[in-house]
Amino acid sequence: MAVYMGEEEVIQKNMALAQEKVYTVEDIEELPEGVRAELIDGQMFYMATPSRKHQGLVGNLFGEIFAYLNQNKGKCAVYPAPFAVYLNEDNRTYLEPDITVVCDRDKLDDKGCHGAPDFVAEILSPSSRSRDCLLKLIRYREAGVREYWIVDPERETVTVYDFAENKVGSYTFGDKVRVNLFPGLEIDFAGMDLS
Repeated sequence: MAVYMGEEEVIQKNMALAQEKVYTVEDIEELPEGVRAELIDGQMFYMATPSRKHQGLVGNLFGEIFAYLNQNKGKCAVYPAPFAVYLNEDNRTYLEPDITVVCDRDKLDDKGCHGAPDFVAEILSPSSRSRDCLLKLIRYREAGVREYWIVDPERETVTVYDFAENKVGSYTFGDKVRVNLFPGLEIDFAGMDLS
């Protein structure tokens, strides 16, 4: 049975959890089926049901990256959410990025990715904005993620953090955005049907 929470309920649950105990991956794994949450430094954050535009962006990004990898026969693999990322070697951080690309297949098992993915994209929603723009940005950089995209459907912007080259780029949905990790791959946001 799937359990769906509204944005308001997710925000209230997350505020209440901030004052509670330190959670572990085991707590995430014991959640009822259909309830999704992430874990950052032992704090649990429940995830709201994504909007249609959010899912449209996930589908388009996944499709573009998947097609590129398939055409170029690369060793990397791309996964849409929900896909588990056990970012650190501890049991207090568990994330489900919207798009995850892993090039080191030794990091993968049936549960997900253990360690830093090479590329991560997060699509912002009201309940995840501060977490995606601050907490995850820091954690992804520290863990060794090479490229991190923050896609903002409300403002129609894309911020690209190229941690490998220590560069940041800002784009709009009117731009073609180059995936630095993959030569020749550009995502054409203007060409996406998000209406």
